[in-house]
This record gives sequence, structure tokens and C-alpha cells, in this order.
Amino acid sequence: MKLVFATNNPNKVKEIQHKLGREIELLGLKDIGCDEDIPETAPTLEGNALQKAMYVYEKFGYDCFADDTGLEIDALDGEPGVYSARYAGEAKDAQANMDKVLVKMNGESNRSARFRTVIALVIGGKQCLMDGEVEGTILREKRGLEGFGYDPIFQPEGYEQSFAEMDLNEKNKISHRARAVEKLVAFLNQQ
Repeated sequence: MKLVFATNNPNKVKEIQHKLGREIELLGLKDIGCDEDIPETAPTLEGNALQKAMYVYEKFGYDCFADDTGLEIDALDGEPGVYSARYAGEAKDAQANMDKVLVKMNGESNRSARFRTVIALVIGGKQCLMDGEVEGTILREKRGLEGFGYDPIFQPEGYEQSFAEMDLNEKNKISHRARAVEKLVAFLNQQ
């Protein structure tokens, strides 16, 4: 079986291929000749992931899955959420995004937040959604140099370090993306 992961990141493809084993050949967007910018215009993580997966399925004819991830902060009514990548503007600047969160959270005592990843899978035209999340808190300042995005200001529940201070292997064991991917792998292995 061939399955497309709607991503241009070959490391993501390799990581998930390793978890899937040999029964499924995982392809990235470059492998199928898709170099266009797939639209992400839905108002939810679920909608964006499904939009990307359906785009590949309808245009290229491959079974496909796609993901979308957001940081949801309780005190900001779920912001930045679906707009996490471009919270401070279309430039998708991680530093500016974190700075905007820290400014908006200044003086806020409720620092509860979660990272959430939604995976949309389209096989034979049938759609399936699965998600993974990790609860935590928004720190008052950036800590650590690893990871990407909001990792320096997010401390997962039960840990003393931010995601950006954690060893990548440790983060990948508990992350929202890892939890969603586990559900995806379990589902595909049952097919």
C-alpha cells in the first residue's frame, strides 16, 4: 500500500515510515510531484488537516494523511489555535509569535495551555480524524534552544523543563504529534 503524508519535511516522513514498518510505503509531497502550496483556510485544525489530505487525494489520486497543530491557551480563549504559525503575521516568525503570546499573557495568572495535533486520513475517499494533545503551562519567559515554534515557552504537565529544554527523543515520546501519530499507526496496522 502507498500512502502520502502531506508534508515537505522528509524527516517527518522518515520518522513515521519507521513506525509503520514495511507494509506501507510512505511518500511525501515531493515524491508525488506536488510542489504547490496547499491551502489551509479552514477555521479549525480539523478542517485544515482534512483540506490538505483531500487536496492530495482529489488532485493526485493517492490515499493521504495530513496534520495541523495549534497551541491553545485558556486565558486567551484558545488563541493562537488554528493561527499558531502566523499569530504575529504572515511571515510565520516563531520569535514574534512567542513574543506576542508573552505580551498578551503578561500579568495573567491562569497559564494553562495545550498543544494539539489533528491528523486527517483519507483512504478510498473515506475520512478519519485522530488527535493528540499534551497539557501544560505557558512560561513567563523563553527557556531552551531545542525544538521549534512555541517550544521555549511551553512546559508540559509533570515536567520541570520547557519543550525547548528537553532532549528531542524525550519530547517526541510525550508530544501531541507523537500521540496523534500513535493513533494513526494503530489504525493503519489494523487495516
